[in-house]
Amino acid sequence: MIKAILPKRASHLHRRSIFPLVNGIAMIILVMITLYPVLNTIAISFNDGTDAVRGGIGLWPRQFSLKSYETIFADEIIFNAFFITIARTAIQTILNVVLTSMLAYALSRREYVLRKFITTAFVLTMYVNAGLIPNYLLIQRTLGLGKSFWVYIVPTMLSCFNMIITRTYILSLPEALVESARIDGAGDFYLFWKVIFPLCMPVLATVALFVAVGAWNSWFDTHLYNASKVHLHTLQYLLKLKLATTTNQANAILTSVDAVASTTNTTPVTIRAAITVVSAAPIVAIYPFLQRYFVVGLNVGSVKG
Repeated sequence: MIKAILPKRASHLHRRSIFPLVNGIAMIILVMITLYPVLNTIAISFNDGTDAVRGGIGLWPRQFSLKSYETIFADEIIFNAFFITIARTAIQTILNVVLTSMLAYALSRREYVLRKFITTAFVLTMYVNAGLIPNYLLIQRTLGLGKSFWVYIVPTMLSCFNMIITRTYILSLPEALVESARIDGAGDFYLFWKVIFPLCMPVLATVALFVAVGAWNSWFDTHLYNASKVHLHTLQYLLKLKLATTTNQANAILTSVDAVASTTNTTPVTIRAAITVVSAAPIVAIYPFLQRYFVVGLNVGSVKG
């Protein structure tokens, strides 16, 4: 009987030893598939424009050139756009995290009699939206935020989705913490800032990453409200204009008689790749520092409740 058991146990151990190897190979293949488009885009951005049109560029530039980046940063207005985007992202993230977490804390208190009604009203806004035109009329005419920096801040100070995630996380915290703090005489503001807010760092890091990425990549609000205000252009909107200008110039060259003689070192292909690198680099640099909090906060905020 023992002899019959030993082969089965050996087979089981063999399968257990093979699984990490297969899993590791699968993960390596997945990483390669994921990283290749990123590395290829970086290679194209550093490649000569006319050479990039031929295609076939892999993980390394075939003819190294910085002309695409020189074209992007040639206009000094882009540095002002960098400042506007950084300021917008920082202010919007801080206000959204603080105000959303305060609202989530209030709606998580069971003694608050209107919490269910207000929560339902907020959730309805996720499913029922007035549309682009009413929002434009509200922000542009009623609130008068058009052609100002505050059009980037005021409409984004609260987020229903982020509030639900934060509220769910707060509900998962032990109620004994709140009760002990109240016994010691803590009020709601002291309780929120000294007890609840520090414990919510994982989920708040998740919310901050959501808001920061959305603010950094946003360009349509600039197109709607501040297109005529060059000093209020954001980085993404300015890069979009730069790409459109390069594309129009390339089309003009291709349709001209002197197309061969008018070739340049930049093309829409390399400009598009360089714009992608410039746009994504800051967020990619910040994400590793928030990854641990992002995973923990997202898991708890979505499962508990």
